[in-house]
Amino acid sequence: MRIGRLFKHLLTPPWLALRRFPPRLREEIAAAVAASERHHRGELVVAIEGPLPAAALLRDVSPRERALELFASLRVWDTIDDSGVLIYLQLVDRDVEILADRGIAAKVPPAAWQALCQDIEAAMREGRCREGLLSAIEAITALLAEHFPVRNGNPNERPDAPVLL
Repeated sequence: MRIGRLFKHLLTPPWLALRRFPPRLREEIAAAVAASERHHRGELVVAIEGPLPAAALLRDVSPRERALELFASLRVWDTIDDSGVLIYLQLVDRDVEILADRGIAAKVPPAAWQALCQDIEAAMREGRCREGLLSAIEAITALLAEHFPVRNGNPNERPDAPVLL
């Protein structure tokens, strides 16, 4: 376990880490997710986390491992077409992970997701969290619309509002 990472998480209050996502921006993200899901059968879930919980810190959980935990606990995998996508922003580590359920992962190469993660991370470093995240949602919309176009009866299986942790 890196001591620097441990202290960074322990000394960062959640409100400080999450201040870049005020209510108005969270509403904008929810609207972007809802608009996206009208174009495909996928489900987008945005999870934004400040400091990691103490238990995760003690286990030295990486952002990728945390994203996998959230993918399960937020039930992103629980969609009719196995087409859920999690966008996880770990604000203290300044890391972004995108996880796709097996239905979409079989059609979109990991390099595409990694490129989107890098784009969001670059935008975050430049203070453009909003633009980076909304741009990624647009790109994911295009990928999902290509591989999971809308059919009759397109239920909204996961909430559109970002999950703040």
